[in-house]
Amino acid sequence: MKIIISNTSDSPIYQQIKEQIKDAILYGELKEGELLPSIRALANDLRVSVLTTRRVYDELESEGFITTKAGKGSFVAKENLELLLESRRHMVEVKLTEAWNTARSLGISKEELISMMGLLFEEGEHE
Repeated sequence: MKIIISNTSDSPIYQQIKEQIKDAILYGELKEGELLPSIRALANDLRVSVLTTRRVYDELESEGFITTKAGKGSFVAKENLELLLESRRHMVEVKLTEAWNTARSLGISKEELISMMGLLFEEGEHE
């Protein structure tokens, strides 16, 4: 698992780490049941505070992405299909919102944008 922290990002460090771990789970880079680095090991690897990595793991656990077993460590949670689908939908909604905002700022109408999406779907079906 490779995590890159950007000092120039507007997102706090813990958020950057959390999102990258979440993405690794959503994209299947981290598999169900896989052991994550310990909080201390991750903090050392990333050169951040143990409190930062603890917050990341606590939030990932509260969101259902990981589980922690005392004395054993933190593991990728069993795939909660509904949670996974909702996270994927949210990722698409964020990108569509960006596309819509870009289209509006360029004067592209709703109909044109929908037409563009239709073409993209058609192209994707032929690949």
